[in-house]
Amino acid sequence: MTSFRLARVYTEPTSSDGTRVLADRLWPRGLSKEKARIDLWLKDLTPSNGLRIWYHTHPEDFDEFSARYRQELEAQPQAIEQLLGAGEFVTLLTARKELEHSHLVVLLEVLERS
Repeated sequence: MTSFRLARVYTEPTSSDGTRVLADRLWPRGLSKEKARIDLWLKDLTPSNGLRIWYHTHPEDFDEFSARYRQELEAQPQAIEQLLGAGEFVTLLTARKELEHSHLVVLLEVLERS
């Protein structure tokens, strides 16, 4: 069973991170690949550009965003399986400041149900 945790990609990597997975469509600004220490970059598990742009203009509607994103994730079973097999401990990373209103919360719910 894989254990997941969420973190900002800008936080200093630690030995307890396990496999570090960037779950953003775009590379984080101002962060080198060496400093980020990313093991996997799974763009297929991120919200589509259209949904990402929609949510940027409707940040108050997290429930609608979550429902739309879940639908997109249903179309990515292979990427979900890859993430479930990424290691015993996996840290899902994003550049977003508010983790509690990020796509990682939805992704984590989907992973925990799989």
